[in-house]
Amino acid sequence: MDRIVTAKIRLYVEHALGAGQSVPVSRDQAHYLFGVMRLGVGAHVLLFDGQRGEWLGEVIEAGKRGGVLAVLDQTRPLQMPPDLWLLFAPIKKARTDFIVEKAVEMGAARILPVQTEFTNSGRIQRDRLQAHAIEAAEQCGGTYVPQVDELIRFDRLMGQWDPARQIMFCDEARAGDATSLPIIDGPWAILIGPEGGFSATERDRLHNYDHCHAVPLGPRILRADTAAVAAMTLWQQQLGDWR
Repeated sequence: MDRIVTAKIRLYVEHALGAGQSVPVSRDQAHYLFGVMRLGVGAHVLLFDGQRGEWLGEVIEAGKRGGVLAVLDQTRPLQMPPDLWLLFAPIKKARTDFIVEKAVEMGAARILPVQTEFTNSGRIQRDRLQAHAIEAAEQCGGTYVPQVDELIRFDRLMGQWDPARQIMFCDEARAGDATSLPIIDGPWAILIGPEGGFSATERDRLHNYDHCHAVPLGPRILRADTAAVAAMTLWQQQLGDWR
């Protein structure tokens, strides 16, 4: 137990974890563990692979370009988030990073960047955003890392949408209205629009879906990154694992 308490660093690895296994340390991870954090042989690290929970690892080899960790005991089982997807229109780089990080911290199971008519950014770096999701899971104590999808056009996404998944559509046109969300069990998604808002065509399409529920986020129009946090808070309080 003392070993677990002293293991303060958490590390995501792409190798299956189990007692008695060894895990190679990449060059970047070695720089962080042995160069920045100054860990040496015998130090302990908490490991997770997104599928098998959290495990205690011990450094058995430490070098500038790599190393090896021995997997000891499981410290926590896998904790899955609610079946909630976050759909959002990418904005400026730093604020898009913020949305991805907060989505992980607040319990999104999947993150989908969506290109709407008024989306300012026409491209994303999916690998970089996925790395941000991993870092957020490492820092917040998560044992699961949500997938970050490639950017997809709004009309294409809606054309292939499964109506069994409800959509919480954050409609800035309803700012100031009473906020209510139907209590419907099952899979959900939250949809956040771009800085310029949804187009009239997109808004009409969303309002025509029975599985789409338009909600305001208070009396003021929020920035896209603020709206993502506010919407996930509202959903978690009413339908998620914060209840």
